[in-house]
Amino acid sequence: MNIYNGLIGLGFKNITDFYLRDDGEGVYIEEWFSTETQPSGADIEVGEARFIAKQEAIEAIRASAMSKLVNKVGLTLEEVRTFLTIEGPPEEEE
Repeated sequence: MNIYNGLIGLGFKNITDFYLRDDGEGVYIEEWFSTETQPSGADIEVGEARFIAKQEAIEAIRASAMSKLVNKVGLTLEEVRTFLTIEGPPEEEE
């Protein structure tokens, strides 16, 4: 179980609502700041599943957009990647 992803999937915000720590034996919630009750392990697992589902949905939308832009608009894969990640073009090698 990924505690961080689970808490994010439940709508909590890092540092604002919780602080995680890993002393070498695994990640745990060191401090809980949220006014909401700290979620149980089972709740965190549900949140992790939500987080994963959301990431998969985002990736599916990104892949669909990339395909449409390449196949229908005629952009290159590099142009689409730059557009979707909002990064500048790769530096040219000398």
